[in-house]
Amino acid sequence: MAPELPMDGRVLESWARTAVAGLEKRCEEINSLNVFPIPDSDTGTNLLFTMRAALGAIDEYAGTASGTKDVRQVAIALARGAVAGARGNSGVILSQVLRGVAEAAVTSAVDTRTVRTGLLMATNLVTDAVSYLVEGTIVTVLRCAADAAAEFPDEAPIAVTARAAADAAASALTRTPSQLDVLGTAGVVDAGGLGLVVILDALVTAVTGAPPDRAPIALHVPRRTPSTHRAEPVPVVAPPASQGPHAHPGPGPDCDEGSDQDFEVMYLVAESDEDRMGELRTTLNALGDSIVIVGDGGGGWSVHVHCTDAGAAVEAGLSAGRIHGIRVSSFLVDARDQGLLVPPVRTRPDQGERGIVAVVAGDGAAELFASEGATVLRCDDAPVTRAQLLGIIRQMGRTEVLVLPNGALTAQELVAVSAAARDARHEVLLLATSAMVQGLASLAVHDPEREAVDDAFAMSEAAAATRWGSLRIARERALTYVGTCEPGDGIGLMGHEVIVIEPDAVAAGRRLVDLVLGAGGELVTLLMGSEAPEGLDTELADHISQRHPGVEVMIYHGGQPGDLLQLGVE
Repeated sequence: MAPELPMDGRVLESWARTAVAGLEKRCEEINSLNVFPIPDSDTGTNLLFTMRAALGAIDEYAGTASGTKDVRQVAIALARGAVAGARGNSGVILSQVLRGVAEAAVTSAVDTRTVRTGLLMATNLVTDAVSYLVEGTIVTVLRCAADAAAEFPDEAPIAVTARAAADAAASALTRTPSQLDVLGTAGVVDAGGLGLVVILDALVTAVTGAPPDRAPIALHVPRRTPSTHRAEPVPVVAPPASQGPHAHPGPGPDCDEGSDQDFEVMYLVAESDEDRMGELRTTLNALGDSIVIVGDGGGGWSVHVHCTDAGAAVEAGLSAGRIHGIRVSSFLVDARDQGLLVPPVRTRPDQGERGIVAVVAGDGAAELFASEGATVLRCDDAPVTRAQLLGIIRQMGRTEVLVLPNGALTAQELVAVSAAARDARHEVLLLATSAMVQGLASLAVHDPEREAVDDAFAMSEAAAATRWGSLRIARERALTYVGTCEPGDGIGLMGHEVIVIEPDAVAAGRRLVDLVLGAGGELVTLLMGSEAPEGLDTELADHISQRHPGVEVMIYHGGQPGDLLQLGVE
């Protein structure tokens, strides 16, 4: 069929309009396939928003007259609009497809050279923008389309080249489940890859007047058992060794295989340059993953990152230039709203108005907290995840939940969980308990007859009034505020700071008790750990009785790993 439009800027505008229409039609379908890098069911929505932003920019950058003929003006407008309005990882990558076309649009007509060079340049731009490439994603589909277009000389009809690129993308899409384990396990093709196929099919429609004649693509495939060997990332910009313990050595992981990020952060940067944006990438690599930094070719940049500290990611951008258009979304809140989080743990069967969740280590401690009416979430063998805590809160079915984290999660993690769990019908209150002994102190004053906020205040006040410490065995040589400890030394901590070092653990325990009680106290709670030497509890109780008469001692066998004991003083 003959083209409906001349091959000038009007065909690019038609491509954008057709792509928007195609994405609108298949948005929910694309969203339903979204499992990588985060199963947040928004890839179709992000691509649609980005393409709409690109289309809407034509009037701003290419003139207000409808049907602008200048190819380069329209192409640049599409690229700038897409970069400025990019949503999500997939939207940022789409913006580079349009930027590639803009870089290639150097003649008065859209031809095979425009498509071929544009897709090749887009592939290079995306490769430079994405910190870690993973096979089986939209980037793989883009590369296959570019490779197919590269086979055609300049004089080849654009309709033939566009069809070949779209067909190659469709074929590559069907292979994505075999390239990326998480897709094969879910039994789906890549969501972003499908979105790109829709966009390339729209190009075929724009230049030929008809959509490609192709058999329907199978979007769902038989699920397979997760492989023990995950797809290996191809590092493009490796994080430097100096990044420290928070560096992320791999790509943005799929959520159900260990993603540990709370937020998606995006913003635009102006008045910057390549060097400063390179420094920003290095900083963001230390803060999170799924990092994509792209330019619009006209001095504007779009930044995308998944991280746990949204504030730090935004602050990093301040040193790179003038930032604007900041957008922050929470994966946990999105998952709550979409019903994606399945509670992973068993909880108590009673469904009263108010419940208490306590994060606990050790069999004895678990029994102790449960006997006080708390639902226990164990953290003995592995750190508690945000998804686990959110799951147990939701499964409890209580209208009011008080959370005793007992030092097992950071403040940022707790805030993210609270935001995800709280809505108009559910109140979630976080108590500042930094150790299990503080949690026990707060439980002692719990009163379900009080208003939830009043109960939480009283419990938090009891926790704050409980000075706490712990006794441990040093595992390695280390420098502390009170000197250097050697492996095997007994070390006493007040809160998180080492205040005692002794060659003998019992001696360290006695001195720790004396220092903690030096500020006064009427009750000492000893929560004995699984590695506590036999008789340590009796030795310390006798010491307190002799050196601090009138102080009551309560001893519980918590069985927690790591600490020989935790002690609380009230």
